[in-house]
Amino acid sequence: MLIVIVGATGTGKSELSLDVAGALIERGRPAEIVNADAMQLYRGMDIGTAKLSIDERRGIRHHMLDVLDPAQEASVADYQLQTRAVIDDISLRGATPILVGGSGLYVSSVIQDFQFPGTDAAIRARLEQELEAQGPGMLYRRLLELDPEAATSIGASNGRRIVRALEVIELTGKPFGAGLPEDSAPWREHVTIGLQSPREQLVDRLDARVERMWAAGLLDEVATLRPQGFGVTASRAIGYAQAIAQLDGDLTEREAIEQTSALTRRYARRQVGWFRRYRNTHWLDAVDPRRAEFAIELAVGES
Repeated sequence: MLIVIVGATGTGKSELSLDVAGALIERGRPAEIVNADAMQLYRGMDIGTAKLSIDERRGIRHHMLDVLDPAQEASVADYQLQTRAVIDDISLRGATPILVGGSGLYVSSVIQDFQFPGTDAAIRARLEQELEAQGPGMLYRRLLELDPEAATSIGASNGRRIVRALEVIELTGKPFGAGLPEDSAPWREHVTIGLQSPREQLVDRLDARVERMWAAGLLDEVATLRPQGFGVTASRAIGYAQAIAQLDGDLTEREAIEQTSALTRRYARRQVGWFRRYRNTHWLDAVDPRRAEFAIELAVGES
């Protein structure tokens, strides 16, 4: 049985996954955690992604962390293949895999029976030229007309994903989001646990989290990584893009923090919308002191 833990950023998914894994291990059921946060795939991008340190992982084995250099481009299709292989291996060794993260498309690529459309170099090049020349605004408006649901999920500033969505629509004649996440069969049997929080409480936690990122040394982390080079995906990650702008003198520290907070809140709204479409999700209150107890009951009952 695959256990899946989802929710908006800042709801405590990593901590809950550790609690569930620890409880299973105490009951004699080995468990291992598999990352489904796209930015935590990158080595060295730790503070801005709230990646658990080795010491914080409680001795529980984690997978799909630190598998890419920041200069490399993450591919959800590659992630799907690699993560399913990891989950298969965990299961074959008699352990319970726990998939945890807030990157909706990455989670869906694993748990749903979804086949990624191919690519067309000419279409991609043309769309990327438009993106470079005009910015994401015009392309986003086009996507909004063709596939409003995909546009809302992707957001107006993610040029790379907007280009991919328009490419898929042009190639297939179908909406980019067709088959994800609720319309396709599950890849394998799984139980999904979702963490939710009242918006006002979540906003306060997210704002405090961004302040902590800067206090913990995000600027130094980015300065250390810059000589290696950032690819398009890593350089546009929330928090990292703003830290780069601050280092370049384009934003003050306060402007960088406020911009990161605003983008984080917007991203959290999109996450909530994405995961709300998952059928049969067991939703738990992120601040309920009994949430771990409830999640463990669900996990033990299903695993």
